[in-house]
Amino acid sequence: GRAGPARLVRCGQKDELYRSGLRSGAGTALHGLAGAKKWLEWRKEIELLSDVAYFVLTTLSGYQTLGEEYVNIVQVDSTKKRVPSFLQRATFIALHTIVPYCLEKGLLHLEHELQTEAEESRTSQSNPALGVSRRTFVRNWIQKQVGELTEQQKKRVLQTVYVLKQCIPLLHRLHLAVFYISGTFYHLSKRITGITYLHFGGLQGEDRSIQSSYKFLGIISLFHLLLTIGVQMYSFKQKQRARQEWKLHRNLAHQKNTTKEKTTGRHSRCTLCLEERRHSTATPCGHLFCWECITEWCNTRTECPLCREKFHPQKLIYLHHYQL
Repeated sequence: GRAGPARLVRCGQKDELYRSGLRSGAGTALHGLAGAKKWLEWRKEIELLSDVAYFVLTTLSGYQTLGEEYVNIVQVDSTKKRVPSFLQRATFIALHTIVPYCLEKGLLHLEHELQTEAEESRTSQSNPALGVSRRTFVRNWIQKQVGELTEQQKKRVLQTVYVLKQCIPLLHRLHLAVFYISGTFYHLSKRITGITYLHFGGLQGEDRSIQSSYKFLGIISLFHLLLTIGVQMYSFKQKQRARQEWKLHRNLAHQKNTTKEKTTGRHSRCTLCLEERRHSTATPCGHLFCWECITEWCNTRTECPLCREKFHPQKLIYLHHYQL
């Protein structure tokens, strides 16, 4: 008969236990052979190879995994009469191990390139040797693609990356809630490939008796997921409102300062942005800049842009109601 959700959960937990043991052993071997630095550098790749090896030696080879053998279940295709084809099993392994790794790495590198491209371009102009840091092929390709985008496109891509990073965990939680309710497809990769399980040997009463409990758990999980999405959307709207209010306040303050300067004939300009100084901020040496300009400057250098005197960013003084 069809395997119940309790057996699928126990199977997944048992497989995860053996996979973590294989990852740990491979990591220990690399640490002993190549040292801690190489282990830290290639830790994710070693975990990926360990997971792929586990499923290649079991699922792809036509055998049960240790978790499946533990709970007496066997994989079948959508007809429930044949074992999954070789292509189905290979697709499942790729979706279960390789695709999540590539997606995580790709989003991480893309976000890093988008956030640091401007800073890297400034440092490479002042010191060209810094622009030729060691990179992988994937990061070089991503950097080339990002370099061809306009500033507006970069902002949109960065927003898309942020949304994807927020949505992927929510998608997994939604799939888990649906599994608790329906009782099939514990892994998203098996849902995509259509691989289900049949149970052989023993009694079915245990699975049937607790299936209603899993449905109740699925409903609670679904409600909690909807609540989480609602809270995140509310938080996002609050951040947008605060950002708009800050822009409005900044523009009003700038117009007010500009009007006063025109009437009094006093023109104070920031030497970093070469515009009228907004939210005047003093360095310990007494020079004045815009708050945004000097704080951004301090992200890369801890010295005065004019006299080069060293100081800590905490020593900056924001001048309230300063009109000169």
